[in-house]
Amino acid sequence: MKIRPLYDRIVVKRIEQQRKTASGIVIPDTAAEKPEQGEVIAIGSGKRNADGSIRALELKVGDQVLFGKYAGQAVKVDGEELLVMREEDVFAVLASQNDQLKKAA
Repeated sequence: MKIRPLYDRIVVKRIEQQRKTASGIVIPDTAAEKPEQGEVIAIGSGKRNADGSIRALELKVGDQVLFGKYAGQAVKVDGEELLVMREEDVFAVLASQNDQLKKAA
């Protein structure tokens, strides 16, 4: 099943974080908090302005983003838990090393 968000909404897949501390202690699933980092897997067409025009989203599919602990609405698609949220719920986009190298050049 494919999912296509509407307007200024995006679909994010959480990126699982390390479940082991620096000292080597394994954190069980029941004690671990849900990650606040994810990858954008689908985006809507954009936000509709008051004049009826559509402003395109700044995010794109594949961006790794940071969001709030309680941001978005959890949904299950094909047995996989995804988050549907508004673009404004995203705090930051994580830049990869490739992006940083391109900007430095």
